[in-house]
Amino acid sequence: MQLSDYQTGYEGIRFDRSPDGVLEMTLHTRGGPAKWGASLDCLHAELPRAFLDIGRDPENRVVLLTGTGDSFIDSFDPGFTHHEDSLAAMWPRIYDEGVGLLNNLLAIPVPMIAAVNGPALIHAELAVLCDIVLASETAEFADLAHIAGTGSIPGDGVHVVWPMLLGPNRGRYFLLTGERIAAQEARRIGVVAEVHAPDKLLPRARDLATWLARKPLPALRHTRMLLIRELRRRMFDELHSGLAHEALATMVPQG
Repeated sequence: MQLSDYQTGYEGIRFDRSPDGVLEMTLHTRGGPAKWGASLDCLHAELPRAFLDIGRDPENRVVLLTGTGDSFIDSFDPGFTHHEDSLAAMWPRIYDEGVGLLNNLLAIPVPMIAAVNGPALIHAELAVLCDIVLASETAEFADLAHIAGTGSIPGDGVHVVWPMLLGPNRGRYFLLTGERIAAQEARRIGVVAEVHAPDKLLPRARDLATWLARKPLPALRHTRMLLIRELRRRMFDELHSGLAHEALATMVPQG
């Protein structure tokens, strides 16, 4: 796999790689801030394949993940609707995408840096699962993709990630209430490593990525594997059943 094989293959992801092997991965929707959805051309469908492509490209030494404009992912796009004629018909695809989304991210064999350029309210776990998380002063973190925002079940990995990061009690509170955690508070509690002014965020992330990329590639790869070992184990144990619960609850009549 080479960069040319996937660089232009995604509607909502821009790729640019520096000569030292830093792959910059920018999420967007039609060139603007990234939005979420359930269609075949939205990030939910594209990211599992993109993470797989990135992991199979031996020229990538560090991956830098960021968003576009003033938000990371802060809302849904009504244009990204599922093509299937029912939720029951949609869920097998969504299930497979949900499994690939986080497992393929965690299978990337080199360090990942997130530059959270603004509110991360929908699937913020994509950012906080990276090895180094930097945030803009304007960033905030929440889970509005599930019970607090849409009424759906937080079973697609967020039920694993947030209680690990926040602790069991605050993690459950966060998922149930839609609590928003501002950038400085996220840094204070250890979710974020550094907070920067918006115009300083990406330069700092690039500097860190460049510094890491100079390390021997075997050291980068083996360190990454050690650092995410527990996350991968937990996701293997719990992601499939979490998505199954989410599907079941979605297809039960509300009342």
